[in-house]
Amino acid sequence: MHRSYLFAPGNNPKLLRKAFDVGADAVMLDLEDAVPPDAKDIARTLVAKALMTHRAWVRVNAARTDQCAADLDAVAEHASGIRIPKTESAHDVQWVAERAPDTALICAIESARGVLAAQEIASVPGVHHLSIGGVDLQRDLNCGSGDLATLYARSHLVLASRVAGIAPPIDSVYPHLHDAAGLRKQTQLARSLGFFGKAAIHPRQLPIIHEIFTPSEEELRWARGVVAAFEDSRGAAVRLADGEFVDLPVADRAHQLLQLAASLSEK
Repeated sequence: MHRSYLFAPGNNPKLLRKAFDVGADAVMLDLEDAVPPDAKDIARTLVAKALMTHRAWVRVNAARTDQCAADLDAVAEHASGIRIPKTESAHDVQWVAERAPDTALICAIESARGVLAAQEIASVPGVHHLSIGGVDLQRDLNCGSGDLATLYARSHLVLASRVAGIAPPIDSVYPHLHDAAGLRKQTQLARSLGFFGKAAIHPRQLPIIHEIFTPSEEELRWARGVVAAFEDSRGAAVRLADGEFVDLPVADRAHQLLQLAASLSEK
């Protein structure tokens, strides 16, 4: 799993070159919102060329459109995965999957219809993650811009992902580039709800995102202590020195945390 997905507009050669050298866990080359209509063709050409030498995901245009079909023809063969924007049904996903077989998919949920269809969307073979598109969702719901306004939607995506047996959902971009405190607050909320990973619009957002999605030393000390105590008890429930009660679900969570830390250390 990736902690960060850095967006780069597909029609900007300079940013396409830079995106791969700034420390993001994954790069998301954009053929959709960041690219004006008259630049779609050149963007496809530039993104296809970038994929010859770099691993990256690609955000295509909306499913079941001619633009999306052209995107997939140009990039699907070499992309690490495809992000489907404004996903609202399992049919949207199946349409893309038929044109990009054996390609990992991220389905962006950006409308009320998408939220309510999230479990069906997550269950389509090939879907690796759901992702919330916060800005578009707020517009569709005509709600406020605070995190509370999309709390239900975020939790719903976590539940839908878990029921479908796929990886945790990815959080939306934080659009306020100079508000580091706001980015930290939103990222912490996302992790606390069960998300893993967050999209970014600029490299300066990466350190905060990586910090929050990387287990802290305090968390790892707790996990090691839990695992050691549970092993010493030979699988029986046990109480730690600080009074915390540890049984199998707690031990499993500690194991998962240690496995996550080990996987991140390889990046």
